[in-house]
Amino acid sequence: MERMNDITATERPVAPYTELDENGAPYLLGSRCGACGQTHLGRFENCPKCGARNAMDVVRLASHGTLYNYTIVHRSLPGVKVPFVSATVDLDGGGTVRGNLIDIVPDPSHVKFGMPVDVIFRSASTAVADGDGFIAHFFIPAQEAAQ
Repeated sequence: MERMNDITATERPVAPYTELDENGAPYLLGSRCGACGQTHLGRFENCPKCGARNAMDVVRLASHGTLYNYTIVHRSLPGVKVPFVSATVDLDGGGTVRGNLIDIVPDPSHVKFGMPVDVIFRSASTAVADGDGFIAHFFIPAQEAAQ
């Protein structure tokens, strides 16, 4: 199973919270509140949880987390590859992210609540027919050896 980020230098992030580091490697960007400590996906000036103003620090979100919730999608928009596992993941260190869980059989006997996952980046064409030229984040089951 391929576990590396499978992207090229010409692809660009599809989401505004995906950033590229100095080496061109993608990561998820978030904001952490200095008042309440809550972490959110994306850039925020004010905290959505406690309302603190100008208390947000930009942070690089973790690349590991735990599957919080999921649904298996069998029908979607034209061009979207089905079936797929739509997942909600709580990231280590804070932040909750939604995305597709890939490299797993889309069947409840294979997907388990609480399972560890890794965040990876691949061409958006992994999920949608017209995704060439863009990168997107996905989740894959974490390797037990990496635990």
